[in-house]
This record gives sequence, C-alpha cells and structure tokens, in this order.
Amino acid sequence: MDTKEGHLEIINASKIYDPEGVNVLAVDNCNFEIRAGEFVAIVGPSGCGKTTLLNMTAGFEDISRGEIRMDGQVIAGPGRTPRPGPDRVVVFQAGALFDWMTVRQNIMFGPLSTGAMSEAQAKARAMELIRMAGLKGYEDAYPIRISSGMKRRVEILRALINEPKTLLLDEPYRAMDAITKSVMHQFLLDMFDRVHKTVLFITHDLDEAIYLSDKVGIMTTRPGRFKKWIHVDLPRPRTFGTKKMPEFLDYKRQTIEAVREEARKSFERGEREGA
Repeated sequence: MDTKEGHLEIINASKIYDPEGVNVLAVDNCNFEIRAGEFVAIVGPSGCGKTTLLNMTAGFEDISRGEIRMDGQVIAGPGRTPRPGPDRVVVFQAGALFDWMTVRQNIMFGPLSTGAMSEAQAKARAMELIRMAGLKGYEDAYPIRISSGMKRRVEILRALINEPKTLLLDEPYRAMDAITKSVMHQFLLDMFDRVHKTVLFITHDLDEAIYLSDKVGIMTTRPGRFKKWIHVDLPRPRTFGTKKMPEFLDYKRQTIEAVREEARKSFERGEREGA
C-alpha cells in the first residue's frame, strides 16, 4: 500500500544530558528530512548519538533544543512531554517477542491491545503479512521454535501491522551472522518495495547502510552532528549483484573515508580522557 504520509523533519535538534550535574552535549544541531516513503540510514562512531536521535524521533526521550515534525506537525520539542505514537514504530536491537505467544499472536498483539482492529481483522492482516514474509506454516509456532532470522521477521511484521507512517530500526541485525544478515537484508528490501513506509535505520554496518538506503547520513564523534550525506542513486529493486556495481563501491569508499576519520577522533579522545 503506497502512502504520501511519513514526511519527517529534524530541525536544529540537540540533546543535552545532565549526569551528576555536568551537562553533556550528545547531539548538536542536527538538521535533515526524510521524505515520505524514503529509506534513510545513519552511521557513525560508537557514542555519536545515533540511537539518541532515533529515541527522540520515537518519543522515548525529550529534546533539549529544536524540534521534530511528522507531516508538518510538531511531535517533539523543548517543554513537550515525549510521547511515542502509533505513527512511529520501533524495532530494537534486542528481541522483543513474547515467548508465551505464537507467531500470529505476537503479530496481532498491537492492534488488539489498542482496539485498532477486531480479532478477525487482526488475524486476517497477520496472515497476509505472514505469507508476504515467507512464514506460512509457522503461524502457530512459538518463538523458541523458530530461528533468529524468523524472529526478526516476526518483529518487523508486528511493527507493520500497526500501519505506522514511519518505521524506526535500531541496529536490528547487529548480532546476526553474515549469511542470516544477507537473507534479512533481502527480506527488508522486499517488504520496503511492497509497503513503501518511511524508514530511519541505525547501523554500524556500512555495506548494509548503502545497500538498503536511499541516502546515508554520517555523524561525527560526540557531540553528534551530521558531517556528510551520501545520496545512494542505485536502482530498485536491489539484489546481491547491486554490491558489485562500480557505483556501490564508490559510495562505500566515500562512507569508509568519512567514518574512519571520525572513528580515529573518537579513539584519540578516549585515550586523552582515560589518561
């Protein structure tokens, strides 16, 4: 289902933490937009504020300065109570399936708990998504009985059944082996081509960022700012052969150069602070 909704704007967004009475500027004056239906990845050295930025967008953390808008409406800003919303659904690093529920029950949980769908509607939509994800035959299985890749698919389906405008993914494939990760990349690309949701994707994997996204934002070491944006002009649908294209390799080279410089700065600062 195509959509014109899901236009995200991050405007002069900053985040200041106050541990033990000392202000720490974690994210500083970040500005970017994600057009409706666009896939954007953010990379950068550890501790640069990638996840903080995602959490502010999700409504899990307040914002110290600036604002975040969805389709022109302010959803986060100073003095506003952070509020998660059904228009923004997060898939976390750690698995979050309910062990006592089957695959289908896990997927149905959101719309049933909010009353957004009747049980019959939720069941029908869950089965539609299960078929799309290649999980037919596993709908009555419990999480302990399925592979890690299947669990990740179920978590993404559980997000999609809520019909969010924006899908926020925080390093969802970080702990996976290379083969499983490759399969999950193709699954996510296939689902993205079908449902056309706006996606904000946090990762440390540079190949992953380029392969999946329409543009890649590279953040500096703390305080996190955007150092560079790379617009990934590669045709869709994407396949494994995309990674062999000269354009892909050039995007990868640009990304590595930018991230390597920031990682070096982060390492040198760590040495100074630890001295």
